[in-house]
Amino acid sequence: MLVTLAAPVAPIAAHQLLVFLLQVGLLLLLALTFGRLAGRLGMPAVVGELFVGVVLGPSFLAHVAPGLSTWLFPQDNAQFHLLDAVGQIGVLLLVGITGIHMDMGMVRRRGATAAGVSIGGLLVPLAFGIGAGFLLPATLIPTGTEPLVFALFLGVAMCVSAIPVIAKTLMDMGLLHRNIGQLTLTAGMIDDAFGWFMLSIVSAMATTGLRAGSVLVSLACLLAVVVFALTLGRPLVRHSFRLTSRDADSGSSVATAAVLILLASAATHAMGLEAVFGAFVCGMLIGTAGGVEPARLAPLRTVVLSGFAPIFFATAGLRMDLTSLADPMVLLSGLAILTVAIVGKFAGAYAGARASRLNRWEALALGAGLNARGVIEVVVAMVGLRLGILSVEVYTIVVLVAIVTSLMAPPILRWAMARVEQTTEEEMRKNEQLAWSKQPQTNSADPV
Repeated sequence: MLVTLAAPVAPIAAHQLLVFLLQVGLLLLLALTFGRLAGRLGMPAVVGELFVGVVLGPSFLAHVAPGLSTWLFPQDNAQFHLLDAVGQIGVLLLVGITGIHMDMGMVRRRGATAAGVSIGGLLVPLAFGIGAGFLLPATLIPTGTEPLVFALFLGVAMCVSAIPVIAKTLMDMGLLHRNIGQLTLTAGMIDDAFGWFMLSIVSAMATTGLRAGSVLVSLACLLAVVVFALTLGRPLVRHSFRLTSRDADSGSSVATAAVLILLASAATHAMGLEAVFGAFVCGMLIGTAGGVEPARLAPLRTVVLSGFAPIFFATAGLRMDLTSLADPMVLLSGLAILTVAIVGKFAGAYAGARASRLNRWEALALGAGLNARGVIEVVVAMVGLRLGILSVEVYTIVVLVAIVTSLMAPPILRWAMARVEQTTEEEMRKNEQLAWSKQPQTNSADPV
């Protein structure tokens, strides 16, 4: 029997490759430039990186220079998917790194108090977001999207926090040694874990429908992932890194971490869950299973935070259309969602802190810290847009919520913490951190 071999796939067209290289180079250059400028102005770098996409996207360049905009960012799905592929790798590795730097020891030590703060900071904004989702005009919900799925997704977007932004803010303000700083990080870690869990559930509902059977299957898959991580996953990760740790350079350890994160993402995606959930779980396994020194993974952090992540956030900005806010209905809806996001998170975290017997200034500081949505909310918004749960208008509003809440955190934190007396334990912790920071940093990577 004669077997006909398939013809080889043609390589990418020359013009398509040229446009892609120009897109990546320009986005990365401007993202790094504006990210650094944002940092000097006291803002999170992600604000500057998102701003690049806003300038080059339909909000500005498409109106000022439509010809250049069409040539540089053609309305061609295949062309844009090349950028998407780079951005998806970047966000999966970024979420994995966030999981690696989760301090599970801190979660266990401050678990009871952090759980009280986190429960309030999760349930109240989740309920507010779901309520807002049902009250928004139907014209803002994409055709074919179930109102319940849309409302649940908006609730998830309202209840998440952003550990990378929170950690950077606390470090920049010299609050990492304070009890409130430690507690904010711990509660934020719980928020992140719950956020990825809920994101997977809602994403599965969006792709398979609202049938009870499909939801139960999704829950069973989530349980299977957790059981696998706690049983076979930990020794598998530990053994993988022990094999690569024999090499003198850190290249093999970096490659191993990237392979594990991407394969874990592929596994959860194949199960109908969200890929970022697999990346997050794998990151936590890498951080807690042992077998690799954190310093050996520092190059991965550098490449992701300085290369892949800025491209992802700039690409996310390309999908924002601020001109849609000129519509009074969209603008009012945006203001309503922003109010719900801020009030819900502040009220929930404040109530949880007060129930845990913290004073009002400590509760206010916790609300301010956990209110920073930053990176995580942008990732959630991108998932919603990709799955067709969010319209461009609502996507733009959600990303604006991430930016505004991240900008609000530092001044409110500074004002509240000025009224919280520093304890002897905090002073000792500060001295220990200062002494540690003066030593050569050869065995640890900077926290995300």
